[in-house]
Amino acid sequence: MGQLDGKVAFITGAARGQGRSHATTLAQEGADIIAIDLCDQVGSVGYPLATAEDLNETVRQVEALGRRIIATHTDVRDSAGLRAAVDDGVSKLGRLDIVLANAGIASFAPAENLTDDMWDDMIAINLTGVFKTVRAALPHLEAHGDGGAIVLTSSTAGIKGLGNLAHYAAAKHGVVGLMKSLANELAPHMIRVNSVHPTGVNTDMIHNEYTYALFRPDKKPSEITLDDVSDAFRSSNALPVRWVESSDVSNAILWLVSDAARYVTGVQLPVDAGSVIK
Repeated sequence: MGQLDGKVAFITGAARGQGRSHATTLAQEGADIIAIDLCDQVGSVGYPLATAEDLNETVRQVEALGRRIIATHTDVRDSAGLRAAVDDGVSKLGRLDIVLANAGIASFAPAENLTDDMWDDMIAINLTGVFKTVRAALPHLEAHGDGGAIVLTSSTAGIKGLGNLAHYAAAKHGVVGLMKSLANELAPHMIRVNSVHPTGVNTDMIHNEYTYALFRPDKKPSEITLDDVSDAFRSSNALPVRWVESSDVSNAILWLVSDAARYVTGVQLPVDAGSVIK
């Protein structure tokens, strides 16, 4: 018996990293999955985003666990596409119980150097995309009358401000306001809404030349090694670790969407190695 037997979860940004980890973690506990990812590049983002092959690998891993998965290439900025993806998934899997609004991007610059495209893409994906994800899913969450659980992925930057990330922090703080409003609005339906706030996570979002160059501007990006940036990553956390793993965030989310947290709503849950208290 899994903690999520008979449940269906809708996960955005599911092709790799945290999204794939969330999909497999929930599948291990019995959930079927509706998965989406853009599987394309965003012009203002300096590192490679997930591909169609990445999403196919998520499908393979979920199916290897004996669970069903419906996966599509869908942009969280596209309201019609989101509705179509959720509607199709529910028609095939039967219901919807859990929503994980995980899709997100990162880019870096001092505020005065942020371009309009960097700002607009960040807000459109990391904030408006979260709203559109929830809005597309709500009719299905409410339809069966059994309640549900929504988890919005924010960041330590949704709790405190960070340099070179004004647009990212604005979006992630906005996610918190959205979460708190939704928690109140959906409580009569027994739909719980919470947010998770990771520090740096050991994924492709931080392990790339573009991100490394932020910490070592003295070196050519192609020459920067993991050893060159390890101390910089470690310095942001109170615990003496460089980052957390995707599974750490997934396990926190699993608790939030399970019956073990049945009365937990409106909570900002850091998974941050003590970053926000440092």
